[in-house]
Amino acid sequence: MAYTLEQFCSDTNAALKAKPLDQALETISGNLGELMRNPQFVAQTFSADTPAGKRELYHDAELDFYVLAHVQDGGKRGTPHSHGESWAIYGNIDGVTEMTEYRRVNPESEEAAVLEVTEHYGIRAGKTRAYGPGMIHSTAHPEKCWVIRITGTDLDVAPRYKFRKFRDTIVDKAA
Repeated sequence: MAYTLEQFCSDTNAALKAKPLDQALETISGNLGELMRNPQFVAQTFSADTPAGKRELYHDAELDFYVLAHVQDGGKRGTPHSHGESWAIYGNIDGVTEMTEYRRVNPESEEAAVLEVTEHYGIRAGKTRAYGPGMIHSTAHPEKCWVIRITGTDLDVAPRYKFRKFRDTIVDKAA
């Protein structure tokens, strides 16, 4: 029998209760990959005419994690940000999410942040990746993309780092 959204949500709750966060995120990321291989889940969640945007598939009221479905239009590029004290797991069903990771190289006491690119890669269809608290990253979607994202809380209201392009700086040693 295929792994269902209900099983995934129950297993996510159990992992977050039973394991240290880094181990729980690894488990949840693996389980998300299994869920994304369920063709019924994919068909119920996405179709060619699903409009761009974010939809909530599940919210765990006890632990406050969310399961979200995103349709990203091609050509979208985000700025560096973190999820603050929360975490997130990205999984691509279709398309690619280009991800860039950064680290701050100047003291947090300085108002303007200086970020250094530490890694750049693509999360391709069928793949997942977990991001712990404080991880600074940016996303880009060169083409239309279907993404499942699990978050540790409602990131729209959580305090977190957001890049300010007129004040902050990015250093890319590879450039």
